[in-house]
Amino acid sequence: MANPALNQSAIPLFRWLWRDYLRPHKGTLALAVLFMAIEGSMLGFLSYMIQPMFDNVFVQGQSGALWWVGIGILVIFCVRAVSSSGQKILMTKVNQLSSAGMRSHLLRHLMTLDGGYHQANPPGQLIERVQSDVTVVNQIWTQLLTGIGRDLIAVIVLFSVALSVDWRWTAVALIGIPFLVLPSLLAQAYVRKRAGNARDLAGRMATRLDEVFHGVNAIKLNALETYQSKRYDDLGDARVRAEVRSVMGQAAVPALIDIMTGVGFLGVLVFGGAEIIAGDKTIGQFMSFFTAMSLAFEPLRRLGLMSGQWQTAAASIERIQAILNEKPTLISPANPKAPPIAAPEIKLIDVALNYGDLPVLRGTSFTAAAGKTTALVGASGAGKSTIFNVLTRLVDPASGSVTIDDTANTEMSLPDLRGLFSVVSQDAALFDETLRDNILLGRTNVSDTDLAHVLDAAHVSDFLAQMPGGLDSPAGPRGSNLSGGQRQRIAIARALLRDTPVLLLDEATSALDTKSEAIVQNALESLSNGRTTLVIAHRLSTVRNAHSIVVMDQGRVVDQGTHDELLARGGIYADLHKLQFSQEKAQTA
Repeated sequence: MANPALNQSAIPLFRWLWRDYLRPHKGTLALAVLFMAIEGSMLGFLSYMIQPMFDNVFVQGQSGALWWVGIGILVIFCVRAVSSSGQKILMTKVNQLSSAGMRSHLLRHLMTLDGGYHQANPPGQLIERVQSDVTVVNQIWTQLLTGIGRDLIAVIVLFSVALSVDWRWTAVALIGIPFLVLPSLLAQAYVRKRAGNARDLAGRMATRLDEVFHGVNAIKLNALETYQSKRYDDLGDARVRAEVRSVMGQAAVPALIDIMTGVGFLGVLVFGGAEIIAGDKTIGQFMSFFTAMSLAFEPLRRLGLMSGQWQTAAASIERIQAILNEKPTLISPANPKAPPIAAPEIKLIDVALNYGDLPVLRGTSFTAAAGKTTALVGASGAGKSTIFNVLTRLVDPASGSVTIDDTANTEMSLPDLRGLFSVVSQDAALFDETLRDNILLGRTNVSDTDLAHVLDAAHVSDFLAQMPGGLDSPAGPRGSNLSGGQRQRIAIARALLRDTPVLLLDEATSALDTKSEAIVQNALESLSNGRTTLVIAHRLSTVRNAHSIVVMDQGRVVDQGTHDELLARGGIYADLHKLQFSQEKAQTA
């Protein structure tokens, strides 16, 4: 979807909303605007009926006029009631549909952006933009359209009635309007600045909540409740000040309209009262004019308030645009090559990568044989996990290449490339859904037989009987209803069902106790059969049977071979093995 160029005018906003979100609902919107116009015009008809009510009924005492005037006013209110209800229902429907579409668009776009963007923008800020900023934008277009379709029509019809009574009275009533222009412009600039500050603070508050809720155990263990509450309260106080100042600016224009309206009424009362006393105008004419101008007062105030509301929406639009204008750098090639079907050979050839100024991979080269298990070992920070990111194109290297069966991974489409890999990591990413949903991940063509086989192979069946709802039990936020070993087994079942030719295991058993590790390790061995498997492990005992072990140090491959070959040669692997062996021996002593 195209993105609008931000402008303080409401016109670009409407063009963007119309083009991307509102056009599918143009029939509903047209009917809603028709209802608005009918609702707004009824105020003019009501003020028009005031003159015969006073002159014909109250002053002249015409009993026949009593009925047609009364029935006419009743019809006006009935028509207004129906049109008001109709436009509100229709506008709410379109508002909710467009809001849902905009949020969905933003979410889809955010998921295409590179990992670096998500590292620089905390989840709370992005949640605030997708949720609250979209709400603000959709509220303002609804208010603006209602202002045009109802309030502006009402003001035009009411002023027409006032002009039909006496154009001079109308001119006197509006004498203060030119003095509103400069204060209105100043108020808009003030509101724009304060509204932007308020939206930024709202995002920071959402970020703070996200961090508190995800780190609540650490907060409790370190007695940080008061500290974290104080940080949140400080942000809350700053937001209160920003919101109050923003509303002060928004309220300035309607307040000025109130003052100028009072001045205008004073002028009309002095000027028109003299004409009524002289007999040049009737009481009915004055009451019709007075009613028209009085009824125009409220829609005028709403129209005046919109200038400040627009500035609030403009701050949210800028934040939404900042997201939509971001473009992913990791994209599929124009003419992608087909991915391999069977377990492939994987090669890294002189791969170099920096994170900022920090070199992470320095000319890394090795080969993972097709259908075999290759382990990556080395100290923390050696670049092992970065290799997985390079393989799956979560990040591209600065130089060098990655080939899969002699095809560069950059020559495949991203969906095809990532469809080659199943990943089981130390922190199994589970969603707050049922165990079934976490395993199927949207697949609808999995038979009960295939699912049962996967559950048995991953040892999920071993603990299903303990779950209150079996496979339909909720996993809880981030899998919190499960133990570490159970989460890992759900992740393994997911990988088995995915049935990809390449398996990536990132510290899959490092956080487990001995019993859980044995169960998960057994499931992983079943999962590895017939696949090209790359394993990251700190516990060397879990990879001693790997077909090949790649030893890394500071982003470089310093050795490669089998467990026995590496021990015989000495070096880093032998030192690591000796250190871990002595530590395990000390723990069991």
